[in-house]
Amino acid sequence: MVDFTLRYLNRLLYLLKEVNFDFYSFVDFIKNQQKKLVLLRHDVDLKPENSLATAKLEHSLGIQGTYYFRIISETFKPDIIKEISDLGHEIGYHYEDMDLVEAADLEKHIDLAYESFCRNLEKLRKVVPINTACMHGSPRAKYDNKMIWSKFNYRELGIIGEPYFDIDFNEFLYLTDTGRRWNGDKVSVRDKVNTKYNFNFKSTQDIINAIPQLPDKIMINIHPQRWNDKLIPWTTELVSQNLKNIVKYFLIRSRNSRF
Repeated sequence: MVDFTLRYLNRLLYLLKEVNFDFYSFVDFIKNQQKKLVLLRHDVDLKPENSLATAKLEHSLGIQGTYYFRIISETFKPDIIKEISDLGHEIGYHYEDMDLVEAADLEKHIDLAYESFCRNLEKLRKVVPINTACMHGSPRAKYDNKMIWSKFNYRELGIIGEPYFDIDFNEFLYLTDTGRRWNGDKVSVRDKVNTKYNFNFKSTQDIINAIPQLPDKIMINIHPQRWNDKLIPWTTELVSQNLKNIVKYFLIRSRNSRF
């Protein structure tokens, strides 16, 4: 079976469910935490139609998760957002407002980013309820989008959780397909967490093989644009991501050499 296809995603989720993992959206986890669970998160960076496909697949398995949508025109598609919400999934804001504004100094930059966040949050809330947000980790951006919260408090906006702030990753195994692989730390600029777990999974099959050894709390971060059963878009994404990984690898090395 070819990796990063919907068939492989179906197999992974089905087998986790078979060993009694409960699947939670982030908002439901905050309200009602269980002992053995998977927080199923989706970062909708591009190709929102792929997210609708994974949302339908998960719905067919009786699974719910959270879909974090960017506000850019390529991704912000109200009809798709509403359809995913109607399937029972949570919709959240995948914010990148530090990247969307410009200012002469950092404090002003943060102020403008907060104002941008508020505007975009309300834009999303006109489509569906929004209770949680998660930063978009733009690799080439000058600033980390989480910097907004060094000055402001997202809870004052009715946001009850942000995964990078409200999860103890020493309690959760964090699995992310960043870089179109499950061990993409070397090509991940922003999507990193401090954790005690040191699993080294490259493929989805590696995770499946290790299911008996996995801890009882897991967050899985899926980028649906990477998952496709059709040969041409699957191949296009493979080539594109491999090229991006090369760029990100040298970008990380360049940044590290400055310190």
